[in-house]
Amino acid sequence: MEVLNNLRAQGIRLAIDDFGTGYSSPAYLKRFPVDVLKIDKSFINDIPHLQDDMEITATIIAMGHILDFKVLAEGVETQEQLDFLRKKGCDAYQGYFTGKPLPAEDFAELLRAQHKNGDGLSVL
Repeated sequence: MEVLNNLRAQGIRLAIDDFGTGYSSPAYLKRFPVDVLKIDKSFINDIPHLQDDMEITATIIAMGHILDFKVLAEGVETQEQLDFLRKKGCDAYQGYFTGKPLPAEDFAELLRAQHKNGDGLSVL
């Protein structure tokens, strides 16, 4: 806890990754100094086809906002998923819908090009 608090005091923003699966638990939300909840891809995969996943995702977004966290969805691959997340007020997303993983050199070049063109990246 001391390390996490020191990092946050230095302006480093912290996230709980894969929220809703494995060892992530709502209990962490009150114990750890975090800023962002990252919704696990397993809940996003079947939106809009599985109602349960849609309800769980909407609940995580609402809970995160009530607790003053930003919420990021992992694994967004379709327009339908993005539309749902926007409708529910999700703050950010990542996934193949906007871009596939890149080697480090290609990513650095992408950042340089965006900076040169004045295109900013939305960073949580």
